[in-house]
Amino acid sequence: MVDVKKKTTGGKSVVKTSSLSASVFDLNGKSTGKMTLSKEIFGGVVNKKLLAQAVRIYLANKRQGNASTKTRSEVDGSSRKIYKQKGTGRARHGTLRAPIFVKGGVAHGPKPRDFSLDFPKKMRKKALFSALSAKFSDEEIVFVSGFEKISPKTKQFSELLKKLSLDDKKKNFLIVRPDGFENARRAIGNIEGVSEISAVRLNALDVLRARKIIFAKESISDLERTFLKKEEK
Repeated sequence: MVDVKKKTTGGKSVVKTSSLSASVFDLNGKSTGKMTLSKEIFGGVVNKKLLAQAVRIYLANKRQGNASTKTRSEVDGSSRKIYKQKGTGRARHGTLRAPIFVKGGVAHGPKPRDFSLDFPKKMRKKALFSALSAKFSDEEIVFVSGFEKISPKTKQFSELLKKLSLDDKKKNFLIVRPDGFENARRAIGNIEGVSEISAVRLNALDVLRARKIIFAKESISDLERTFLKKEEK
């Protein structure tokens, strides 16, 4: 389908494409021709170090950081001295709220914190292009046209997956749809192992997690318009 060659230099894999095009299938699973793809998005440099950094940042930003334990000053209980300092033969203690006792406070326990990390816009874009280039070179991306004809029925989309030979039990597929297209979103929503995302919200983590990615042909223009738009001077 695509003539792809890989060349590794240092920590980066360069994906060389003599003709960056891909087959497009209709809702019946039949090939309707080919489409030309952006080399910057689907045929760029696969930067493995950047992808590893992107995964770490995306996962860190998903952490809620709301775990909280009570210290000895926050637990319920009296703060009076439990027995006299000397003469009992036991270790000296001041209060039952000390961490050493059952129902006492927790020493050095977790407190709410912010785990989020910054990820510059240019790095996010390069990480996404690296992930898409890697998936494209491994032939793990399928392009489908006619998403605007999909009715909000799960059955129609399930049949499409079967016609594309993508109905195995270990799905873990990602559908990239155009912005809007509410019917397609509803049709995909109830299929186990299949998730969907609009092209304008696509990120490197979702791309890397998916075993197969199904791109709506119409979503490519959204992808290019969002991530290849010229920066204002």
